[in-house]
Amino acid sequence: MPMARAGRAVRGSRSGRPIMAALDLLGRRWTLRVLWELRADAASFRGLQARCDGVSPSVLNQRLAELRDAGIVEADAAGYRLSAVGRSLLAALAPLADWSTRWARRARAPGRETVIRDVGSAPRRRRRRR
Repeated sequence: MPMARAGRAVRGSRSGRPIMAALDLLGRRWTLRVLWELRADAASFRGLQARCDGVSPSVLNQRLAELRDAGIVEADAAGYRLSAVGRSLLAALAPLADWSTRWARRARAPGRETVIRDVGSAPRRRRRRR
């Protein structure tokens, strides 16, 4: 998969807009999990793989290469860590984290409906038990 870059067509958009390139990169499997696991401290490749339980070495290697190429992650003797650009990306995502917490609380509220989706079927509604 080619590197997502502003100014070039990416999956889902031919516009080359920076937001579309960023969404393409962040939407790739395991990318957000890698960023999340690097939020607090550096990690070696194996350490990061253990934190991201279930990621294959080849996928992790590809994501790290893409994130390094984008300037979001850097590597040094301590392992992989977020760059200043990566830390600013996490700061930009902080409102989304706040929103998701409120959303999760609301979804768990008594009497709220939740949407249940099965692969290949239309959504059906179910009342939550109290």
